[in-house]
Amino acid sequence: MLLLQSFAWGNPPKEKSYAEQDAWKQLQKQFPLEYQWLTSAAIPEEYFWQWQNNQVHVDYYRRPNAPAKVILLHGVGTNGRQMSLVLGQPLAQAGYETMALDLPGYGMTQYPAKSKIRYDDWVKLVSDFVDAEAQKDNRPIFLYGLSAGGMLTLHVAMQNKHVKGIIGMTFLNQQDIDVKKGIMRFSPLSPVLLPGMKITAKTPFGSVPVPMSLVSKMSKLTNDPKALKIMLNDKTSAGNTMPIKFLDSYMNYTPPYHISAFVQCPVLLTQPAEDHWTPLELSQDVMKRLSVPHQTVLLPQGGHYPVEKQALDQLRASSIAFIQKNLK
Repeated sequence: MLLLQSFAWGNPPKEKSYAEQDAWKQLQKQFPLEYQWLTSAAIPEEYFWQWQNNQVHVDYYRRPNAPAKVILLHGVGTNGRQMSLVLGQPLAQAGYETMALDLPGYGMTQYPAKSKIRYDDWVKLVSDFVDAEAQKDNRPIFLYGLSAGGMLTLHVAMQNKHVKGIIGMTFLNQQDIDVKKGIMRFSPLSPVLLPGMKITAKTPFGSVPVPMSLVSKMSKLTNDPKALKIMLNDKTSAGNTMPIKFLDSYMNYTPPYHISAFVQCPVLLTQPAEDHWTPLELSQDVMKRLSVPHQTVLLPQGGHYPVEKQALDQLRASSIAFIQKNLK
């Protein structure tokens, strides 16, 4: 169901719905049967939220009596509907209100120009969305982020006092050169590629979109071959292109303060045990620097984007336990 909110601007955005897309439906078939929940009776509502000149698509499970809200954030190889599949619907089934965003450049979100998108925009957009939700009622707000979305939750919480807790599937500190090398497709060439990207971003060529599968280890996105093929063929997720300027802004983002000074909320790392793109050691730099309560939970058999039953079971159980523990 596509639900268009009434907005302050004149004409509503052109309706774009996941009902028109086959990719996520095919992807869901690769999930365990008990996680194929997005049927006609359990499909999320869809609406657009205006942020600056962007119409941001939101997958929404409305739960007005829920004790908490969870905002789900994708990374550079996924989209909001894929977040609904992996955790949005499971948490909604558990009684929580969930909202999965399509950040500019991905999913169904509409934006003026891809060449203008920067990672800083993602941080500001999510923080503003959290503020908007906080103004509606006083229910606690939790953030969940997969892949690059994990660190995005931390960057948002660094500047937003409404975040009650964050759950990340990897926390990648891009200020660490080993992390940068670890996530790149051509890691041995990083001494040349990283400075080259920075220089190119300052030229007109910086606006040129490049396939994310070319610059990252997108072939390690998920360990299920059929799921991987579906996602790589999906232009709204793993098959997407983004401008070099966006990549540069992501790889060189400077947070407002050091990780060790973060005091906003507790942190849960849900690390897939069989993640061949961003293994546990790439997140340990962040985890060891945190002074807030934090915990790491391994997702058995799970790939970077987990479709394995044991991993999904653990993700759901540990996320619910974390939220319940931090509701007060």
